[in-house]
Amino acid sequence: MSMNETPIGERVHISLFGKRNAGKSSVMNALIGQKLSIVSPVKGTTTDPVRKTMELLPLGPVVFTDTPGLDDEGILGEFRIEKSYQVLEQTDIAVVVIDGMIGKSEEDIQLIRRIREKKLPYVVVYNKQDLLADQTEAMEETELYSLLEKQRTGQEVEIRVSTENMYHIQELKELLAAMKPALKPELPLLSDLVEAGETVILVVPIDKAAPKGRLILPQQQTIRELLDAGAIPVVTRETELMLTWKQLVKPPAMVVTDSQAFEVVAQMVPDAVRLTSFSILFARHKGVLKPAIEGVEKLHQLEDKDTILIAEGCTHHRQCGDIGTEKLPRWIREINPGKELYFEFCSGTEFPKDLSLYSLVLQCGGCMLNEQEIRNRYRRAAGQNVKMTNYGIAISEMKGILSRCIQCFPEIEGWNHE
Repeated sequence: MSMNETPIGERVHISLFGKRNAGKSSVMNALIGQKLSIVSPVKGTTTDPVRKTMELLPLGPVVFTDTPGLDDEGILGEFRIEKSYQVLEQTDIAVVVIDGMIGKSEEDIQLIRRIREKKLPYVVVYNKQDLLADQTEAMEETELYSLLEKQRTGQEVEIRVSTENMYHIQELKELLAAMKPALKPELPLLSDLVEAGETVILVVPIDKAAPKGRLILPQQQTIRELLDAGAIPVVTRETELMLTWKQLVKPPAMVVTDSQAFEVVAQMVPDAVRLTSFSILFARHKGVLKPAIEGVEKLHQLEDKDTILIAEGCTHHRQCGDIGTEKLPRWIREINPGKELYFEFCSGTEFPKDLSLYSLVLQCGGCMLNEQEIRNRYRRAAGQNVKMTNYGIAISEMKGILSRCIQCFPEIEGWNHE
């Protein structure tokens, strides 16, 4: 991802679902104004999710995803259907595309039921209207207002379109843009914790795992949010932290560190100065801070032969000393001496449906995943009575400083960890 683009995890995810040949790819191409998805009369042309990031005004930065048909057949077809439902876990707004010549099918009805269970805003699009009647006039403003009112009150919204003559495509865009208020308000990283003009030190270790020539996404986003808030971010390595501190006229309002450097940074930062990590900030930003804190106790309740799942949101090549595959397993074994523990790993958007095999799930900060997907992972774990926590929260707990690292968040004021 370019440093000049909005991160995919911060975009509104709009996904198109439906049966084969309903016209999902044609509708997506019409919405984005490009022939990105391959279109053909052959059923099952789209075999994998196809994504496109763009700006959809006034909605802002979005990512459109075209999915395989939900009526695909055979063994490969089952995998494709599973991929489509996997996309649903990441979806903020759903577009159900139906062949207007055929109407709603059982697959469409089941899909809509699942979307409603997830309480997602959605619109039903009847495509191929040009084959039913000569419809070229634009929608009356009162009609569009009526659809918007339906969407606002939680009723099912239906619109008929044609990708051949672009009938009602502009109106569909306006409907999607109007669905933004239905989404939950974005949670801050830390902009509400600091005042304009205050200094925040960001501790960024530069080790073998650090990408060449750039900062990683959580660091970039934290810097940008501090700048937007009028605060002053000061970036340094842990090896220069004390030297940086001495250059300041007064102590910083806060220190944010990479979780891996918690132990050494905590020893240098006075107790009077608030301390947390990028990973913990992202647990807050994704709306899972409280369940992640509640789940961390399981680290001390693991039993012999237990299996722990470690989930990484990105798919970078693992190097020696990797946080997920090496450091976390080592630290967990250190606080559970004499126990034989097993670890499994997943990355990207892959995440097991069945979590009952695991005693604990550790999720990274999730900068590459959107809030919807992170929340759905925690919901899935809770639904299967499996504890789940976050890298930064787990590391601070194992280093004995969790209470200190979360006391800066007003939403958990009064929470005490002994």
